[in-house]
Amino acid sequence: MNADFYPVSWSLNSNIYEVNLRQYTRAGSFRSFAMHLPRLRRMGIEILWFMPITPISRLGRLGTLGSYYACSDYMSTNPEFGTVEDFTWLVGQAQQLGFKVLIDWVANHTGLDHIWTTQHPEFYRRNSNDQFYDAHGWADVIDLNYDVPELRTTMIRAMKFWVETCGIDGFRCDMAMLIPLEFWKEARTALDSLKPLFWMAECEEISYHEVFDVSYTWKWLHGMETYWKKSGRVQDLLQVLDYYNLHFPAMALRAYFTSNHDENSHSGSEYERMGDAALPFAVFCCLYDGLPLIYSGQELPNKKRLLFFDKDEIDWEQPVLLFDFYQTLLRLRKTNPALKSGNQQTKAMILSNTAGEKVLGFLRRLERDEVLVILNLSAEIQSFVITGQTLSGAYQDVFNPGNPDFISGQPLLLKPWEYRVYTK
Repeated sequence: MNADFYPVSWSLNSNIYEVNLRQYTRAGSFRSFAMHLPRLRRMGIEILWFMPITPISRLGRLGTLGSYYACSDYMSTNPEFGTVEDFTWLVGQAQQLGFKVLIDWVANHTGLDHIWTTQHPEFYRRNSNDQFYDAHGWADVIDLNYDVPELRTTMIRAMKFWVETCGIDGFRCDMAMLIPLEFWKEARTALDSLKPLFWMAECEEISYHEVFDVSYTWKWLHGMETYWKKSGRVQDLLQVLDYYNLHFPAMALRAYFTSNHDENSHSGSEYERMGDAALPFAVFCCLYDGLPLIYSGQELPNKKRLLFFDKDEIDWEQPVLLFDFYQTLLRLRKTNPALKSGNQQTKAMILSNTAGEKVLGFLRRLERDEVLVILNLSAEIQSFVITGQTLSGAYQDVFNPGNPDFISGQPLLLKPWEYRVYTK
């Protein structure tokens, strides 16, 4: 982190839940989502990140409803969801229950008929034919030009609107690395003067931690997927973690996840991409250094790909089978000092074991508090011993409190894909 920017204190032992508002309820509106707030709070969710709530361009629209990420006006809401007043009401309801609220901010590009295309055509990049275009070939958006100073001030003014009008607590910034870092420094300086905000970047660029509190862990996500496809090893996973430890700033927070809107819609649910490893990897993402990121419906679990450009409602009529699973993990994360992020003393220590390439274990410790996580990443029963002098004494099973204590030095027996979490 830059010496000028620090994460807000409430973020350091928190978690993030991505809200796909269109698909969350039949109505797909701000007010209909509010009925889920008490359940999510009981589950332990603390930060709600709403995918873009701005109106969607009609020109070039994909599917019947279009992409959230093809904005037509930065200072209004998608009528599909409700009004600015409706969103302000929802933010208030959420904050009364103890949530913090982030909105998704898409600063790199707009939809084809954004109001700026006529009001401020100078804000856009143009190709050799003097036409607006998108450098990535995305069909429904066009690129903004941050070489234009007035664009920067106008964009920051639009971001201020949501802080001042609706009282949001921060931003998740889409494809943050496509926008100059200097702009984000200007934006954070201006916006943090209104209130201390939480800043999450959808990128894995180390330098962007000069501004952002949290970045993505794409390398880890792809490592988990490769492991499941049988073309990876536990050692390969550990190399990714070593890379993070060596190259990212000590105070840099990272968001760990097994799914999000892009992965689910375009590549499949975590069960398509990780199979039986989905739950042990979810345990890892919730308890390792950084912040866990959970996507809409993972607590069911939702195993289908949600359509991206059309209505495709999550089925909340079925039992929420993983409610207790996530509640246990998130409560532990919130209440155990050893799991607080942004503290060098609590950084995870990888544990060696006699199962070799089949078991991944780590320990997080702060003074007398310890959290021990053991994952069997194989389809076979594993009997093994944790080696080295890292552990001492007895540990209690978090998911099965009635089980006998695990005593350091004793063998452990884990069923295929079983996970164990112990505290001391």
